[in-house]
Amino acid sequence: MKTIILCGGTGTRMKEETEFKPKPLVEVGGKPILWHIMKIYAHHGFNDFVLALGYKGSMIKEYFLNWRSLLNDFTLHTKNNDLIFHNNDCDDFKITFAETGLNSLTGERIRQLRKHLNPGEDVMITYGDGVADINLQELVDFHKKQNTLATITAVRPASRFGFLNIHPDTKKAVDFFQHKVTRGAEEERGNDFINGGFMVFKPEALDLIAEGTMIESLFPMLAEKGELSVYTHQGKWKCMDTYKEVEELNENWHKDPFWKIWQN
Repeated sequence: MKTIILCGGTGTRMKEETEFKPKPLVEVGGKPILWHIMKIYAHHGFNDFVLALGYKGSMIKEYFLNWRSLLNDFTLHTKNNDLIFHNNDCDDFKITFAETGLNSLTGERIRQLRKHLNPGEDVMITYGDGVADINLQELVDFHKKQNTLATITAVRPASRFGFLNIHPDTKKAVDFFQHKVTRGAEEERGNDFINGGFMVFKPEALDLIAEGTMIESLFPMLAEKGELSVYTHQGKWKCMDTYKEVEELNENWHKDPFWKIWQN
């Protein structure tokens, strides 16, 4: 099963970093956040990626094209450009790099990637800025058992972006509010969930994405039809939407790298 990672946004809320590089290349612990996300997927056997590129996408291509020389010791014979690598500290990723437009919305980017997907096969989709100690194989198994067009992952955030209303028996979304903000005491919001970005789609779901739209605009329609399942992740999750969160994730990497499941 392939995994689409949405890497094309401009990251306007963290200009301190994204003025000079695409958001997925912002570093956590000396490695791009994109690498951390790919490591999570590869740990569970999902190492075939399609990167939806946009803003400064060429820098993402250059990073991986130069990966071996960046990570390993090597000897260069300048006369004939022969390279001898003395170690091979690289991960086993298969990556398709696809330009999807500078200003394309998330749904439009996914529409453009259909030619890179395996016909008739489900696909995982995630954003290029969120990590979690999630069991992705359990997510896929849950998606198959639910047999709905799409499955999203519910997480409890530190800050509130919008909320999922989940039916306790069917584990399906009753409705979806992308920007509905709940006010009140923190203890009263202990069961609030948002979409954490680890998603699985049937091919038929991708056919429903309207041209020039956000992928999130599909969710209310799927929820109304009973075709949006919700996998509840009870562990830790964090996204990188602001420079403050970049600093927090770097602190986590040194004190509590909860998403570093590949070494657990």
